[in-house]
Amino acid sequence: MRPDRRAYLFIPVFIALCSLVIGVFGSGHVMAATYPEDSVTQNLKAFTRVYDVVEQNFADRVKPDTAIYKGAIPGMLRELDPHSNFFDPKDYRALREEQVGHYYGVGMTVQSHTGKTVVLAPFVGSPAYKAGLRPGDVILEVNDKKTENLNTTEIADLLKGPKGTRVQIKIAREGSDQPVVFNIIRDEIPRYSVPDSFWLKPGIAYLKIEQFNENTAKEMEEKLRRLGERNIQGLVLDLRDNPGGLLNEGVDVTGHFLRKGEVVVSHRGRAANSNKTYTAHGDNGGKAYPIVVVVNRYTASAAEIVSGALQDHDRGWILGETTFGKGLVQTVYPLSENSALALTTAHYFTPSGRLIQRDYSNISFLDYYSHTNLDLKNTKDVKMTDSGRTVYGGGGITPDEKYTAAKYNKFQTEVIRKYALYNFSAKFFGARQDIKLPRGWEPDDKTVSDFESFLRQNKVEFTDADFSANRDWVRQQLKREMYITAFGVDDSRKVAVEQDPEVQQAIGSLPKAKSLVDGAKKLMVQRAQPIQLRAEQD
Repeated sequence: MRPDRRAYLFIPVFIALCSLVIGVFGSGHVMAATYPEDSVTQNLKAFTRVYDVVEQNFADRVKPDTAIYKGAIPGMLRELDPHSNFFDPKDYRALREEQVGHYYGVGMTVQSHTGKTVVLAPFVGSPAYKAGLRPGDVILEVNDKKTENLNTTEIADLLKGPKGTRVQIKIAREGSDQPVVFNIIRDEIPRYSVPDSFWLKPGIAYLKIEQFNENTAKEMEEKLRRLGERNIQGLVLDLRDNPGGLLNEGVDVTGHFLRKGEVVVSHRGRAANSNKTYTAHGDNGGKAYPIVVVVNRYTASAAEIVSGALQDHDRGWILGETTFGKGLVQTVYPLSENSALALTTAHYFTPSGRLIQRDYSNISFLDYYSHTNLDLKNTKDVKMTDSGRTVYGGGGITPDEKYTAAKYNKFQTEVIRKYALYNFSAKFFGARQDIKLPRGWEPDDKTVSDFESFLRQNKVEFTDADFSANRDWVRQQLKREMYITAFGVDDSRKVAVEQDPEVQQAIGSLPKAKSLVDGAKKLMVQRAQPIQLRAEQD
């Protein structure tokens, strides 16, 4: 699925999440270094002298928390690896919020657009959704505090608060002459890590995992139960853009599809207590339906553990791009003043023994995260799956079947860059009291023509031939965008998945996944026969 307008923010968010998601929590104490005391003391004294000179002579007043928390400590950690990270109190709260899987607020996403903060989408069932906030609403004030000089993070912080407390939001809406005021009672807002599960066609299920927080395995089990897992004949497991998360959740998710005792992942580090192997600890109940796992270059960490284990055990067919290659274990050490250190303590290895982590030596931080060379294979780390297929390590998980999403053409890029679909949807619904559309609604020719006129009015440059060539694309995108307001973001995502050519290819690849499962069964029987024969002879 190609990203829409919201994906222009994805890469920086992905970098932040890669810093937020980690493997395990430490005990709260930090082990002493093994370097000579004189060397450490001398270097600390040198740092103190440098800071003293800066503090006394820099042109502007130096803020200690900025200089230390945002400068010296991150700079030191950056010399170690790309993922060791320091969390100041605010960042640490955000980390825990991501992992716990909920927060308290009104329940909507906001974004800066043309110097204003606008509502992208209220979450279905949230206080914001029930109150009637819509995509396109411009937030003017929160509790009488004007938002014109605030960034989206600061506004989001104003919207959050204790459960049961009131927040007043004043907005400007397309088609309304006067600002509209909403008085909303804050509530618990769940952060679902498994937002989507539905039938793509009879017997073929779709499951999306966005990240791995404390509730992911439980959410997945519940989603599969509601679908009726015994009726699944094939599963498309979507791990695209999943930055990872908690190790134990990744292990539990993988274990759902494996036999008890099969290895999921191991990690190895310098300290003796950092070496451990994780196995599937439940019985998968004989579930052997074929699985196609869809991945891309932003599939990372715990999502790579799932992909690698299913591939090594020939349990899943991997479709997409080579994954990110984040195979470093971060142990979180809580520090004083509600801060914390996420320190790399080990490396992840798949069941076949291949290293997940991509090489980060001799490249810049930007080059590491941009990750352009997806076809490079590490011929020094060659392993075999259970059935003897060749797989490579040291560079993420290489797919069994490559799929690269098509890039936007010039017309499509211009439409997205100018938020034209989003703005048209806001104008279309305008000041209507009833924003519902009939179920199964499709943009008709008049709606498409109105959108063409809207583009011209808003100085989007294109020719008649451009619009004609992209007419089907426009119709699809309008449906996705307008479903957000009419039905909710969940319905819009379902439409996007149903339109996604990569998901369609995944459905077509299910026979290949079935061949893997059938081959693994035959191999298991063949290997069991000599053992049974020896037992009978004894």
